[in-house]
Amino acid sequence: MSIQVFGQPVSRGVAIGRAVLVASSRVDVAHYFIDTDQVEAEVARLRDARNEVAAELGALKSEVLEEAHAELVALLDVHLMLLHDEMLSDATKQWIVERHYNAEWAMSAQLEVIARQFDEMEDEYLRERKADLEQVVERVLKALARQTAPNGQAAGSGARDFAGEDPLILVASDISPADMLQFKRSVFTGFVTDVGGRTSHTAIVARSMDIPAVVGAREASRIVRQDDWIIIDGDTGVLIVNPSPIVLEEYRFRQRQIELERAKLNRLRHTPSVTLDGQVIELLANIELPSDAAAAIEAGAVGVGLFRSEFLFMNRNGQLPDENEQFEAYRAVVQAMAGMPVTIRTVDVGADKPLDRMSAHELRHEHSLNPALGLRAIRWSLAEPEMFGRQLRAILRASAFGRVRILVPMVAHMSEVQQVLQAVDRAKAQLSADGVAYTEVELGAMIEVPAAALMMPSLMRHFDFVSIGTNDLIQYTLAIDRADEAVAHLYDPWHPAVLQLVERTIACANEAGKGVSVCGEMAGDSAFTELLLAMGLRSFSMHPAQVASIKQRVLRADVRALRTQIGAVLAADSPQEACVALLKSRPN
Repeated sequence: MSIQVFGQPVSRGVAIGRAVLVASSRVDVAHYFIDTDQVEAEVARLRDARNEVAAELGALKSEVLEEAHAELVALLDVHLMLLHDEMLSDATKQWIVERHYNAEWAMSAQLEVIARQFDEMEDEYLRERKADLEQVVERVLKALARQTAPNGQAAGSGARDFAGEDPLILVASDISPADMLQFKRSVFTGFVTDVGGRTSHTAIVARSMDIPAVVGAREASRIVRQDDWIIIDGDTGVLIVNPSPIVLEEYRFRQRQIELERAKLNRLRHTPSVTLDGQVIELLANIELPSDAAAAIEAGAVGVGLFRSEFLFMNRNGQLPDENEQFEAYRAVVQAMAGMPVTIRTVDVGADKPLDRMSAHELRHEHSLNPALGLRAIRWSLAEPEMFGRQLRAILRASAFGRVRILVPMVAHMSEVQQVLQAVDRAKAQLSADGVAYTEVELGAMIEVPAAALMMPSLMRHFDFVSIGTNDLIQYTLAIDRADEAVAHLYDPWHPAVLQLVERTIACANEAGKGVSVCGEMAGDSAFTELLLAMGLRSFSMHPAQVASIKQRVLRADVRALRTQIGAVLAADSPQEACVALLKSRPN
C-alpha cells in the first residue's frame, strides 16, 4: 500500500530509490560501504564478533550463582538462541554480501527489520523479547568496536563509494553534521529525517550535495521499512512510500525534466555575472572540505566565500587536527582556487555541531540547556586559546599561497573583538619569530546576531569586511530554534525585522567602504536575489549547486529600477507578497 508522508522541502528535485534506515538509538555505529574485495574479511569480522559474544554468554552461564541459576540461565539461553538465529546471523551477512554495508551497519539494519516484526506481534511476551534482541545486538556491536577493520584502520574509520544497482535513500530520525559529512561522498541520492528545519545542517549539506531532501517528516523512520521503494519530492516536501507504477513513472518523467533544466543552467557557468544595468556581481561558493573546491570551480564561482573549517574537526574520535594538518587543508583550497579569494571561517562548533571531544561539563550543557545560546562559535574558540592559536597560525601560513581572508563567527561583543585582534597579532608574532612566511589577510565578522547588526558602525572600525549569516540571524531575531520542527513554521526569512537588519548591515558596510556579502541560505535562494541586489548587495556566497540559478536571476535583473522600489517592499506588512508583485509587474 502506498503511503504519503509530509515534511519540509529543503533541497529541490526528485529522488527515487530503496530506503536505508539509520536508527537514531545507534547513531554511534559506523555506517560506510566496503569494497568488493573486503566482503569476505568483513563477514569474518562479524563471525568473530558473534563467536566472542557466544563465549561471553557461555562464561556468564558458568558463573551464575546456584540460587539464581534457573531464571538467569534461561535468560542467557534466550540470548544465545537469538545470537545464532538465522534471522539475525544469516540475514546480517546478506547485508554485507549484497549491499556491501560494513558489519556494524549490517547488524543495525537487520535489527531494524526484526524489531519491526517484534512490534507487530500480538503476544505480549514475544513483544517483550525485543529488548533481549537489542541487548544481544549491543554486545555484538561492542565486540565489533574492539576489532580492526579489514583495511587496517579503526573499525568504521573509512568510507566507500559502492552500492548495488538500486539507488539508495537515507532515512533517519535525525542526522548529525558529522554523520552527514561521513555520508557526503557516498551513494545516497536523497535524505529524509523525522526532525529538522530548512536551515538545519542536514538540510544545508543536502543542498550542498545537490540532492533532494525532506526534513521534519515526523514518523518517517517508523513508517518506512528497510529496502522499501520510496520517492522524495524535494519541491513539495512529500515522501511517497511504496509508490504505484503510475506514480513512479510520473516522477521519473519529472526527474528527466529536472536534468534537462540543470543542463541549460550549466551553460551559464562561464558567463560573467553582470546585471542588465552593468552591475558586476560576485558569486562565491560555500564549502565544507578541501575537496569541495573542485565543485566550486566547476560551478563557475569566482572564489570561496565561506570555508566551514569545523568539518575538519569532526569524526576524529576526540583528536583535533593539529596546525600542520589544518595548514595542508587550507593550502589545498587556496592553491585549487588559483588566485581567487578564499574566506576561511574559524571553527564554528557548539549548538547543532558539537565535537566528540567536548567535556562532560560541556556536553551536559549541550543537552540540558539551550545550546544555541551557549558556548559556541567564537565563544568556544576564545575559551580554547591553544586550539584557536593553532588554527590562526595555520590559516596565516596558507595565506602565503594565495588570497586568504579570515571570518569570525557570531561576533556580539567588543570585548570579543579585542580578544580576536590580540589572538591574530599573537599568531603573526609567533610565525615571524619562527621565520614562517605569511601575508597580511583581511579580517571579517559574521553578522549572525541582532546585536552585531545594530553595532555595525563600531564593528566597521575593526574589521575589513562582514558576511551576513542569515540562518542564525533569522533564528536569533525571531527566537526560533531553526533545528526544531515544532516551531519551524515560524522560521521566516521574509519577516520585516529580518529584512530590515539585513538591509541595515549592507548599507552600513557600503557607507564605510567595506566589503559585505551574504553567506547564509538566503544567498542561494533565488526568491531573494533581486531584493538583495536592490538592498545594495554585490557579493553572494552559496553552495556550488546554486550558483547557476542565482546567476540566471542576476543576468535578468535591472538593479537601478529595483532600487526605486525597495522602500515599499521593506515597509510592507508582507514583504514577500510585495516583492512577488513587484517582480511580476516588471517587463521580462
